[in-house]
Amino acid sequence: MSKNYYSLGLMSGTSGDGVDASIIQSDGENAYKVILDKYFVYNKDICKNIHKLKEKINNPLDLINFSKETESLEKKITLFHAEVVDYVAKKFDFDFIGFHGQTIFHDSGKKISRQLGNGKLLSYLSKKTVVYNFRENDQKNGGEGAPLTPIFHALLVEKFKTKLPTIVLNIGGIANVTVINDLAYRRRERKNILDRMNGLDIGPGNCLIDQWMKKNSKKNYDIDGSTARSGKINKIILEKALDNWQNKLEDSHWTNKIKWYRSYDIKDFDLSFVHGLSLKDGAATLTEYTSEIYTNFINNLVLDYDRPYPKKIIICGGGRKNKFLIKSIAKKIKCSLDLIDKYGVNGDFVESQAFAYLAIRSYLNLPISFPGTTGVNRPCPGGTIIKNF
Repeated sequence: MSKNYYSLGLMSGTSGDGVDASIIQSDGENAYKVILDKYFVYNKDICKNIHKLKEKINNPLDLINFSKETESLEKKITLFHAEVVDYVAKKFDFDFIGFHGQTIFHDSGKKISRQLGNGKLLSYLSKKTVVYNFRENDQKNGGEGAPLTPIFHALLVEKFKTKLPTIVLNIGGIANVTVINDLAYRRRERKNILDRMNGLDIGPGNCLIDQWMKKNSKKNYDIDGSTARSGKINKIILEKALDNWQNKLEDSHWTNKIKWYRSYDIKDFDLSFVHGLSLKDGAATLTEYTSEIYTNFINNLVLDYDRPYPKKIIICGGGRKNKFLIKSIAKKIKCSLDLIDKYGVNGDFVESQAFAYLAIRSYLNLPISFPGTTGVNRPCPGGTIIKNF
């Protein structure tokens, strides 16, 4: 019988507003039990500096030019995570920390991805074994460095026992999908679910809508999609933007037949095409644009890659709370759609649970990325393991 471990996953997403913390119990393979899910808000100084620094860093050279600011902020972020660990450790015991860190720059083409977070310092302060730097080994082996969550999504789909093919759509700052195919896919007997798993980033998640709301109102995001719901979609602007998106895909290495790997940074998208619209109309148009990208991808699976149409789509991430967006997606797809919460999993904490799971797999030297998820040459382990106490 495999040994079960308790692992604390710490995740801070593109919103840069705080840290999701989850403890799970798992053997790194099939076992899965949630012990804790809790959110910790960054102080205003950290939050402000994250967004300020991200605006400055637009290329690898900027990482060097702003290295002093980067190192200073990294220390503050690490100290904040140490406080989170201290709070959690007083209530629960755990074996590892899966420390994602705060992404400030990601360029898959140049194989550079920078997450702020000092694993050695966090291990020293917490007196715990820390697993961090999850993307480096993936990129060294030809991968995009992201998404890394598909292996955890596959575990959840196995637990949910949904009819296959099933898609897990994660709507964070960036949107990514994990597709779990059925046994009959392309007439191959793929008994191991890892051989039937594909994943990739597919476009903007909340990032464009959030940027629009921050720029044009006092809100950080469109609560429930209420602003978009009260606006009017500008169809001319929308159609032109979608044409430009399609042209962008066709000019990339990602074209024609879908290659099952792609990762984005929020700076790969821009909202200039809605400049001049009212707050409400801009929100409505951006939400519809985001929805169209998702549903076009899902509906084109059959045509573009000779795949069976999914029987179920499960949505997680903060974007699942945007009711206007979810309703728009539901109207355009040909299968049932569920929020992951329906299955007893808090959709806000899927990624923090995922990095708790990845920490265990890293400790056991099990692969966390695969040719069908990040484009690595072979299934690869990942994560730097630090015991600095």
